[in-house]
Amino acid sequence: MWSIRVHVRGIFGVMTTIGFIGAGHIGSQVARLAVAHGCDVVISNSRGPETLSDLIAELGPRARAATPADAASAGDLVVVTIPLKNYRSVPVAPLAGKIVLDTNNYYPQRDGQIPELDTDATTSSELLQAHLPTSKVIKAFNHIYAAQITTDGRPAGTPNRRALVIAGNDAAAKQTVTELFDRFGFDTVDAGSLKDSWRIQPGTPGYGPRRNAEELRADLAAAKRG
Repeated sequence: MWSIRVHVRGIFGVMTTIGFIGAGHIGSQVARLAVAHGCDVVISNSRGPETLSDLIAELGPRARAATPADAASAGDLVVVTIPLKNYRSVPVAPLAGKIVLDTNNYYPQRDGQIPELDTDATTSSELLQAHLPTSKVIKAFNHIYAAQITTDGRPAGTPNRRALVIAGNDAAAKQTVTELFDRFGFDTVDAGSLKDSWRIQPGTPGYGPRRNAEELRADLAAAKRG
């Protein structure tokens, strides 16, 4: 989990802390990206803060380790980046009213069968939103390979700048995340609500390849469910 000190105008005016629940491939890479852009990070995992000492040492004085509950409480914005099968372990009360970035994808071979996803009755991000009813869940960082998070960002206005998809039900929260992505070096393409987030799930055209905004919009339009 992390805390990111960023000067982003959004629903907070100035965002001061981002908490991260999860420190795997995606989580650790976003932490590196955040620190590279002058942010503070607070990182947690399921095994305890003491298991994060190497990552914290690498990230330096802007980083600290915490428990998931502590990171959720500390963050103005919180990133959930854990296996989908564990989404019910995410603390609810500390995340009330907060933006929650959901990086999760459904992989049955890892997560087991989830019937409501198998039948397309809902999306993985809608499951997290139902678990966090008063939070503002935004799908993010789920379709980029972890290693590229720290290599593909470019300044605003760069030709052919890479774009990333977001989806969510709260317009103000999506604007805040768009501004954060711009700071981190990426354009943003809004896929719509969490109900629409299937358009960037595994197996869709936009999942994985490097795309600029125009290309990514075309991928979303071409996606077919099931």
